[in-house]
Amino acid sequence: MIRAAGCYYPGVTSVSEPIRAVERALDILLCFSRQTPQLSMTQIAERLGMNKSAVHRHLATLERMRFVQRDPVTGMYQLGIRLLQMAYLTLEGSDLRRVAAPFLRSLCDEYRETVDLAVLDDTDVVFLDVVESPQRVRLAAAIGQRLPAYATAAGKAILALMPEATVRRILAHGMPATTEHAARSPEALLADLRLTRERGFALAEQEYEEGINAVAAAIVDPNEQPLASISVAGPTYRLTRERMIEIGPHVVAAARAIARELELVGVGR
Repeated sequence: MIRAAGCYYPGVTSVSEPIRAVERALDILLCFSRQTPQLSMTQIAERLGMNKSAVHRHLATLERMRFVQRDPVTGMYQLGIRLLQMAYLTLEGSDLRRVAAPFLRSLCDEYRETVDLAVLDDTDVVFLDVVESPQRVRLAAAIGQRLPAYATAAGKAILALMPEATVRRILAHGMPATTEHAARSPEALLADLRLTRERGFALAEQEYEEGINAVAAAIVDPNEQPLASISVAGPTYRLTRERMIEIGPHVVAAARAIARELELVGVGR
């Protein structure tokens, strides 16, 4: 029995070529990120340690299936429209997003700041839904956006409910500097997470971006394990620390209400 791509294959002594081809194609797609939205064939080959001819074959297939697209002028590749279509189907079928939506809207109506729904993915939080503030000056956020968990209220709300060993493993991937206000070491962040647990909600004061504050609470399953988080974010001159402390309990109440609704539909059991 062997393990390949996170799965077990009883009785198989080596990874078959079709499985290896799927792994390689997925590796290529995972090369693209917010920091590297466009890559050349050579860059992909270097990142994966593959020869260019093999990368070219995989890219040709992915391009034909519209999972990547190639700029005919620069020759650079980027993710294709098919992935966007699949992401849309994923979001539309998400009970979490559907259940949370009215609570996000209610928080936005009440506090007139941008409200986000996020989940943890590896070391980042990913926004599943965003309700924008109706005010002229507001936080720019987008569905699918990824932000480092350690430097965001959304991420810290989730990390605070995870075992310390798990948090340390996440932080071992690195804590690149975002602003001077963000935690610079695992110990500093763990101290912040302890305060988060005591308060019941997380605060981020200009930690990912200067001039932006946020307050967040975790959505938990029946075993008190974090499923996601909701956050209220806005400019520091409106969303002061005092204002966040005032809003925090209401964000917690919304997160708990979402958790109850999710339990009713069987999510997180």
